[in-house]
Amino acid sequence: MTKSRILVWDAPTRVFHWALALSFVGAFVTADSERLRDVHVVLGYTVFGLIAFRLIWGVVGTRYARFGSFAFGPTAVADYLRSLLALRPQHFLGHNPAGSVAIYALLALGLLVALTGYAHYNELGGGWLEDLHEGLANAMLAVVFVHVAGVVVSSLLHRENFARAMVTGYKTGDPAGAIRGARWLVAALVIAGVAALWTGVVPVTDTAPGASAVAAARPARHAERDRRR
Repeated sequence: MTKSRILVWDAPTRVFHWALALSFVGAFVTADSERLRDVHVVLGYTVFGLIAFRLIWGVVGTRYARFGSFAFGPTAVADYLRSLLALRPQHFLGHNPAGSVAIYALLALGLLVALTGYAHYNELGGGWLEDLHEGLANAMLAVVFVHVAGVVVSSLLHRENFARAMVTGYKTGDPAGAIRGARWLVAALVIAGVAALWTGVVPVTDTAPGASAVAAARPARHAERDRRR
């Protein structure tokens, strides 16, 4: 079989991937900063919006972006992991079975982090909600580390840079497996949506009921939580 450089990842999937990574890291870094509270909130809304888009794109997107292309069961995941341990990794043009587990976990955790953050910001729960929000964020960070490690290991064993493929969209494979187009218009709409959040076209930090009270009470709750620890 003749293999060549083919387009696998469409532009919306790539934009989502890197925008979500940057937004989550930014939100995690600014989580304990009162001065950057509004930045943290907007980053949280960005995470939620990106994941909402990805859930839609997972149904109507291109071949390898659709959830059906990486709906693997436990047996497939176990077989793939065994192939890695045997240094004879199974090859997948799209997401591999192990990577699919990380993707579903990141999407689920990302939604829960965003929703609990929204609920806490709107003072819909007590200190337990803040603790839950932070715990979910820590769990998501752990999955991110596992995902990155898996990408590095898989890239080495497959002798193909998977991270670069998520930048360029191209991988090595059978030409018949290529997607037909990058869908740059959809990617531009995603970028425009994120820009709308960050330019204030879609207000997210000044209209939440109870937001000022939450901000004022947070330092005292942090001090109380630290004493409990």
